[in-house]
Amino acid sequence: MNVALGGTFDPVHDGHRKLFERAFELGDVTVGLTSDELAPKTRHVERYVRPYDRRKRDLEAELEPRAEKHDREFAVRELTEPTGIAVEPEFDALIVSPETKAGGERINEIRREHGHDPLELVVVDHVQAEDGERISSTRIVAGEIDEHGNRTPDREGRGATRPE
Repeated sequence: MNVALGGTFDPVHDGHRKLFERAFELGDVTVGLTSDELAPKTRHVERYVRPYDRRKRDLEAELEPRAEKHDREFAVRELTEPTGIAVEPEFDALIVSPETKAGGERINEIRREHGHDPLELVVVDHVQAEDGERISSTRIVAGEIDEHGNRTPDREGRGATRPE
């Protein structure tokens, strides 16, 4: 099975790792990584996003051990538009999170318009941080939590300490 997923992945966190793991359980994986131009347009909150080459390097480091574990192949491709690579005919499944499921449904509409079979949409639930809210890159960049969902100290120095 050929599996697609996409995102900005900046920084990679345990929620992303859960998506990657599910993708490799299903088949060979192609990850669409948002271009430097597209990345700010996909954010709900305006924030700094690292350059594509740095994000790609870190993403590949996350994907390599999972590909080996499942004896799968993977590729990272640049996304320049929101529907990305998933409208291409060679894919069988798309990994989505609850908030991106509607985007997956739109991709299937485009695929049908082009005479392609719809993708199996595989919804992977969020990973919760220790505070009960979902882990997100925006929360990590804001300093609320780390990549594993652990609390970081607030401005007065209270709370959990950041791992070294």
